Amino acid sequence: METVKAAESRAGEREARFRDPRLILTALLALAVAAQEPIRGLLGGAVIQAWLTVFVAVVIQALPFLVMGVLLSAIIAVFVPPSFFARALPKRPALAVPVAGAAGAVLPGCECASVPVAGALVRRGVTPAAALAFLLSAPAINPIVLTATAVAFPRNPEMVAARFVASLFVACAMGWLWQRWGRADWLRPPGRPHTDGLTKGAVLWGSVRHDVMHAGGFLVVGAAAAATLKAFVPAQWLDAVAGNPVVSVLALAALAVALSICSEADAFVAAALSQFSLTARLAFLVVGPMVDLKLFAMQAATFGRGFAVRFAPATFAVAVLVSTAVGAVLL
Repeated sequence: METVKAAESRAGEREARFRDPRLILTALLALAVAAQEPIRGLLGGAVIQAWLTVFVAVVIQALPFLVMGVLLSAIIAVFVPPSFFARALPKRPALAVPVAGAAGAVLPGCECASVPVAGALVRRGVTPAAALAFLLSAPAINPIVLTATAVAFPRNPEMVAARFVASLFVACAMGWLWQRWGRADWLRPPGRPHTDGLTKGAVLWGSVRHDVMHAGGFLVVGAAAAATLKAFVPAQWLDAVAGNPVVSVLALAALAVALSICSEADAFVAAALSQFSLTARLAFLVVGPMVDLKLFAMQAATFGRGFAVRFAPATFAVAVLVSTAVGAVLL
């Protein structure tokens, strides 16, 4: 019996060593050194150089805005009490919805922060319609996002106005739609966050550290996707999709859902997709901060799966329709 236990213990130790990240990293570095000549030759190709150029440009341009947005949203989440919103919003839900939507421009937050803030508003008695309007508008129309959009589209300043108008309209429309047709049993009351015993400084630092790492990962994925589309996908394929007004809008809206890029960085990815029309790229910018894979997961965890499976598809449809209409008028 002891022999069997000793053998199992040694097997477990060997398995743990093989899973040690330091050992894996050392092996990868050794492999890279051994294969440096083939790697150098691969990276020297024209296609890879084009990919690296687009990737690095998108990341470097977007990263400062991402960090500023995450820091500002964390400060607001920690130091602005949810009771402030309850006191500031009108009592009538129909009026509270546009006021809460406009508050997204004054009290911004990235997607990762807007969901728990909206949950806190519902816990404090704010009508869900107004809380949901704030949830959608805060990451979409705040000053950092609009500034990033202006920097990403220096030759198309109308994109800033189009993004602001379309995003605010979608946020208010979804709030009013929820007020009219939403049911109480679709929205699970959100639980309280576990921050007992932590100072505000600790909560702030923990929020910033988590959101920068989380959103930074999605930024890298988005930049890689944009670079891949530019460098590897045949131009005639992109031209075929981009040349169809309906397909191009739906394609970039679906891409925004899949990439899940932080709103402070998505404008630079959209600017890199230059084959597509401004209206299609506007759909990318409006849909992304409101409907993506990580947001769906966060909404399901905060408000319940029944809420997420109804709210996310409806928001996607409204965002696509409004983006197309606003793009036709302003772009």
